[in-house]
Amino acid sequence: MKTVTLYTDGACSGNPGPGGWGAILEYNGHEMELSGGEASTTNNRMELTAVIEGLKRLKEPCRVELYSDSKYVIDALDKGWAVGWQKRGWIKADKKPALNPDLWETLLTLVQTHEVHCHWVKGHADNPKNNRCDQMAVEQWKRIKGE
Repeated sequence: MKTVTLYTDGACSGNPGPGGWGAILEYNGHEMELSGGEASTTNNRMELTAVIEGLKRLKEPCRVELYSDSKYVIDALDKGWAVGWQKRGWIKADKKPALNPDLWETLLTLVQTHEVHCHWVKGHADNPKNNRCDQMAVEQWKRIKGE
């Protein structure tokens, strides 16, 4: 099984507001940068979209080292929260509805294909790849906003 490294980040101007996401896939010394955005979204939706779009690019099952500064994404995957929400019909342990079930459904399906290892990184700090993902995400929402 190939080992791929995936760095991701999402950003939003207002929450909700115009948003962007960025991802970097690394394999065997090669890098692929991906980014996109939406006119009206939330930061968490962009964080999820970055991971989804990165995983969608993989053509076969891989071991994925996922690096994100989103506690929402990392904890929900690593601690099994998202699987629990899914089992309860997208209801959280506190009986409130889980947000973004459409994206979680897609992400959980992709995670079943790959062996994903989650790593939380501090945002806007000393991780150059995370900083590059943030830069791409901000560029996307600025483009959408017309800045």
